[in-house]
Amino acid sequence: MWLCARRYVAYALILRNLEEIMAERGVQVDHATVHRWALKTLPTLARVFRRRKHTVGRSWRMDETYIQAGGQRKCLYIAVNRLGQTVDFLLTAKRDHAAARSFFERAIGLHDVPEKLSSTRAALIPRQRTA
Repeated sequence: MWLCARRYVAYALILRNLEEIMAERGVQVDHATVHRWALKTLPTLARVFRRRKHTVGRSWRMDETYIQAGGQRKCLYIAVNRLGQTVDFLLTAKRDHAAARSFFERAIGLHDVPEKLSSTRAALIPRQRTA
């Protein structure tokens, strides 16, 4: 079960292809079953991998770009540390202040506030309100 779910995600396999691969190894499994296993096990795997992830450092560079995903244009927000390791990312349908803010808040929630933050676009970083 874990092997099927991991391969499905790690190698971006189509479920029917994964069904064939497992059949070649002598395991008869339906593609719908593999999908149910993936839905059940992937949240657990994500939690385990997040716990094992190395610290990302206190200096981040944040950026955004547009990419094609599923035939539609999407906005990708990404933050990397000084070594180029991904801090966090968010793929959204819209590029707006709310999306940038939720991305930034989630990244801080996962890794704490960075000491140094740089961005190519000022609109990406949520502004503090002044009284």
